[in-house]
Amino acid sequence: MPRPFAHLSDEAVVALVARSDEQALAEIYDRLGRTAYGLALRVVRDAALAEDAVQEAFLAVWRTADTFRPERAKASTWVLTLVHRRAVDVVRREERRRAEPIEAAPEPVAEGSTDEAVWLRYERERVQAALRQLPDQQREALELAYYGGFTQSELAERLGQPVGTIKSRMFSGLGRLREVLAEPGPEERTWNPRPSTI
Repeated sequence: MPRPFAHLSDEAVVALVARSDEQALAEIYDRLGRTAYGLALRVVRDAALAEDAVQEAFLAVWRTADTFRPERAKASTWVLTLVHRRAVDVVRREERRRAEPIEAAPEPVAEGSTDEAVWLRYERERVQAALRQLPDQQREALELAYYGGFTQSELAERLGQPVGTIKSRMFSGLGRLREVLAEPGPEERTWNPRPSTI
């Protein structure tokens, strides 16, 4: 089946999406869908959830294409940023959903690995809480690099920023992350064991 917009740039196709052209949306999906799914899968680590994130992101492309500004970023960068944000949203939503029934139905773990599983979950939650304290630009760069697997050069291209800016954001973000993770948590600040009297 011929693709009527195959000769157009990504930016021109997004401009047609902004005019509610469904064929243009299909075209941008054909071009970026596989990359979008790969990015989402690296973030959410689950095929079905990755599909959900991509679907939500392309729905956002459909609804907000008129806000895209080609002078700020490439169309592919804009679309993949939406995909990454939706994927992070899906992860957070799933974490909240899974946290609710933990007491009623604990996750099965192999013999002898309970302590390790609890520790890993605790550490993951600490890192995610620390990431939420970072400025948006630093957090986005770190999440794309570590969860998305992008190099600094790829991030610079996708976010439409110089490599030096990306390096600076990551350096500052990692420094702040180390500070936050070094601070004692609320339970550590309040815990004051008394010496045994036995």
